[in-house]
Amino acid sequence: MYRERGSRIPGAVVWSWAATAAATRNRVLPDGCMDLLWHNGELLVAGPDTQAYVVSETEGAHYTGLRFAPGTAPAVLGVPAHELRNQRVPLAALWPERTVRPLAERVAAAPERENALEAVVAERLSAAPPPDPLCGAVVTALRGGSTVADTARAAGLSERQLHRRSLAAFGYGPKTLAKVLRLGQALELARSGVGLATVAVTAGYADQSHLAHDIKVLTGVPLRALTT
Repeated sequence: MYRERGSRIPGAVVWSWAATAAATRNRVLPDGCMDLLWHNGELLVAGPDTQAYVVSETEGAHYTGLRFAPGTAPAVLGVPAHELRNQRVPLAALWPERTVRPLAERVAAAPERENALEAVVAERLSAAPPPDPLCGAVVTALRGGSTVADTARAAGLSERQLHRRSLAAFGYGPKTLAKVLRLGQALELARSGVGLATVAVTAGYADQSHLAHDIKVLTGVPLRALTT
């Protein structure tokens, strides 16, 4: 069972997931984001994915997480996003163990772990440097269908500079980020009942074949498997 809510952390989402069957598989899709997780008494970081990450758990397994807005996690975690691409690592691998242990114990003991995890991030955020101010503009431009060249030009950067800044903030370059963001748009439309031809055009794909190809590459399954 999965549930989520908006967070008081700007642009973030707080979520929880519990396995409700003897053997549960959950397909986590690329979304341009990074997460701070609590699981089995440990704080973990989920880096930005370029392909679906499949979680297999037994009944009763539980995760609590905070999903950062795209590009904002590196400032909080103190690590460039590309160093964590397609990885799940203990927070203690990034921060001192003496700092992480009491935070994990605090979340574990809280009656509402979602609130406790959110408070941990809020405290860290108050002492962290601000995220790269370019992030919001890049996400908005790419979601709106701008090309990488146009996005770089609007930011006053060369494409190489934009690529370097994107690696640090998002974990991959702007071309990959655009594909991931387009995936999210396509799935939202398809799950709301919009026809696939309209989904392809609206989300910025060349045609339905392009839509099907990109979704299979990013998620590992056909679109139908994600909408039924």
